[in-house]
Amino acid sequence: MVKGSRFTQAISFLALLLVLVLAVFAMSCQQKEEIGDRIGVVASILPLADFVENVGGEKVDVSVMVPSGASPHVYEPTPSRMAVLAGARMYARVGSGIEFELVWVDKLIAINPGMLVVNCSKGIEIREMAGEHEHGAMDPHIWMSPLNVKIMVQNIYEGLVQVDPSNKTYYEKNRDTYLRELTKLDQDIRDGLSRVTNRKFMTYHPAFGYFAREYNLTMLPIEAEGKEPTAAGLAHLIEQAKEHDIRVIFASPQFNPQSAEVIAKAIGGRVVFIDSLAKDYIMNMRLLLGELIKAMK
Repeated sequence: MVKGSRFTQAISFLALLLVLVLAVFAMSCQQKEEIGDRIGVVASILPLADFVENVGGEKVDVSVMVPSGASPHVYEPTPSRMAVLAGARMYARVGSGIEFELVWVDKLIAINPGMLVVNCSKGIEIREMAGEHEHGAMDPHIWMSPLNVKIMVQNIYEGLVQVDPSNKTYYEKNRDTYLRELTKLDQDIRDGLSRVTNRKFMTYHPAFGYFAREYNLTMLPIEAEGKEPTAAGLAHLIEQAKEHDIRVIFASPQFNPQSAEVIAKAIGGRVVFIDSLAKDYIMNMRLLLGELIKAMK
């Protein structure tokens, strides 16, 4: 049965490759007309696409693999979405261990082995989630720290220069402009949180660990190891929220907010949605900052 299952999987993968080859052939002329002289770049997630666009400007044509509203922890790309890799010169991967890349990145590279793959996590210390009952699992959400993003932007810049060296000065100027914006964002977050005394917050999905570490906050996650809390776990979280005078539960739109709503009701609080995968990174982080300041007063 195992051999048969493997044979079926192999046939399915070959069929997918055939669909992609046909899609690539049909799209190749159209892509050349659409992007002209722009560099085709594919990014795993929307924040990465935003970083690439800020550095690449009008010289790049950016596509994203995990679309808006989808979770990179469980998303499986369609053949049409994978076909965009055909004309790509560069692939920007997070590189920090998100499930989408662990499962799919080798298959994506196989579609276009000639494209440059940029590991945007190069130079970033990946933190463990052991303090949040994850048993030593690594936290993939590196982009939730603006200082990490500055490193990611530098990696993207170096990738773009490698595939398009003639426009190095252009990319360098855009990089420096965006780095200044990230520096200001970092300082604004520090200033905004400087007068916050209750520095604990509760969130459904543990996506804000790097943010919490960078700005001396404590994140209390509802979800552990990708699982909903048990009844006993839910009761413990309610007690934690009451103990720390937490009135706001943060939730991500990609996940079921039911547990967050149960806790919010029990503490007389409310649920606030923050999308850690929103594309406009700086605007989204300022939204997070404003909600945290209100929640942690």
